[in-house]
Amino acid sequence: MPQPWRRALGRRCLALWPWKLLGNTAATIGFFPLYFWVMRHSGQAWVLPLTPLDRLVAFWPALLPVYLSLWIYIALPVLFAGDRRELFAFSAACAAMTAAALLVFWLLPTAIPNFAIEAAPGTTLHFLKTKDSAGNALPSLHVSFSVFACVALARQLRAAGAPRWLRLGNLVWAAAIVYSTMAVRQHVTLDVLGGLALGAALAFATRERRGAMALRPPA
Repeated sequence: MPQPWRRALGRRCLALWPWKLLGNTAATIGFFPLYFWVMRHSGQAWVLPLTPLDRLVAFWPALLPVYLSLWIYIALPVLFAGDRRELFAFSAACAAMTAAALLVFWLLPTAIPNFAIEAAPGTTLHFLKTKDSAGNALPSLHVSFSVFACVALARQLRAAGAPRWLRLGNLVWAAAIVYSTMAVRQHVTLDVLGGLALGAALAFATRERRGAMALRPPA
């Protein structure tokens, strides 16, 4: 017999699943043209300086799958949204976070230094370095999405009564994505810190007040 937390997560997955599928697909497809348009038309970018931490983080191309796993990770809070209110709140916060970052990219374009990286043509790393260039650096949306998704997932797992190992795995996955942004040389310390600040700010702004939680009916 499935454990209660598994049944709770299963019910969350089934709730509003057509809207989740359509909305997540539309948001993902719509994000990239806007992101790359801003990158190409925002003007001369300021190259971010390196910090001692950047020199400590070694180039580790094997972490590229972890870096790309963000697009699975960010979909999990959508999948586990239990009702319209929760689904809309997460989607609206992600849209606000994207709009804020794109505005900064437009008004204050930044780029990471041109790291000397050898990537064989035809590889995923080569595609990433040629298509997702060094622009749109600060704040790192990769980090912002990871932090915000981590907090949203933590709330959902806690509400479902998930075991500690699963909640710890959520933290480890988010931390690994954040680290991978530097290890694959897509971001540097300053834009990682900017992404952390943006993601944490949205997580704080969307937290549930105790009074609202007390008035909310049980799932």
